[in-house]
Amino acid sequence: MSSQPLPAKTKRRPPQHFLEKTLGDVAGAVEQSLFAEDIARQDGFLQAFDPRAKLLSALALLLAVSFSHNLAVILGLYLLSLPVAWASHVPMGFYLKRVWLFMPFFTGLIALPALFSPFSPGAPLVTLLDSASPRLYLAITQPGVITAAFLLLRVGASVSIAVLLMLTTRWATLLKALRVLRAPQTFVLIMGMTYRYIYVLLHTLSDMLLARKSRLVGRPPESENRRWVGASMGVLLAKSYALSDEVYLAMQSRGFRGEVQVLETLHWRGRDTLALGVFLLVAATAIWLGR
Repeated sequence: MSSQPLPAKTKRRPPQHFLEKTLGDVAGAVEQSLFAEDIARQDGFLQAFDPRAKLLSALALLLAVSFSHNLAVILGLYLLSLPVAWASHVPMGFYLKRVWLFMPFFTGLIALPALFSPFSPGAPLVTLLDSASPRLYLAITQPGVITAAFLLLRVGASVSIAVLLMLTTRWATLLKALRVLRAPQTFVLIMGMTYRYIYVLLHTLSDMLLARKSRLVGRPPESENRRWVGASMGVLLAKSYALSDEVYLAMQSRGFRGEVQVLETLHWRGRDTLALGVFLLVAATAIWLGR
């Protein structure tokens, strides 16, 4: 009697611990920030222009996207950002994922009700529910599809322009450009401090998670994990509060009196005027064609 070999047992990969997942997410956020700073320092098309020219051009294009009532014009403005991003040495895969990975999900939740006849009455494209009673009629209508397409394209084009500006401009010089353009000082200061010290807190959180992981033997129960997460949130809040006091005192001791100084000086040249004029012309043409 021949014995058949037993099937080999497939090894199941153990589920990833929440500490490892959180450490990976924190490291990914810091890595993306450093990668964006590297892109802004490259010798690309947009990197060569003054941040004030780029900021004014981006604002003009955002206004054109908002005021345009033509889907083809909005799509054209979005497609214009692709060769500009390529000429600025922005990795296209990274650029497209930054815009379209999460944006359709969150914007789609808002645009989804507009597809249906109770919110957008009109000519039906797909009838989902039909009955003698008008209350039981449900269909995807042509005006609903147009409304949802407008929302998705407007958000996608606007986010693309904003992301392109952020990737090709260093944060400190962008904030300085905001101050030169008479943005409120308090707003600029809060934006700068938030952007800078959110990564300090990310490093603090990473150190806390790594210290916790190095002291673990085996897999702790979920109740213990929940208690540790709650205690860590309180510790992180206390550390951030103490850090804010220390940072403010250190800034005052070094001469800070409400205005952040940047060592890099901004120089407006002829090519900045030319680039601003071209982008303003594109924005005005888009607004005129999209009336």
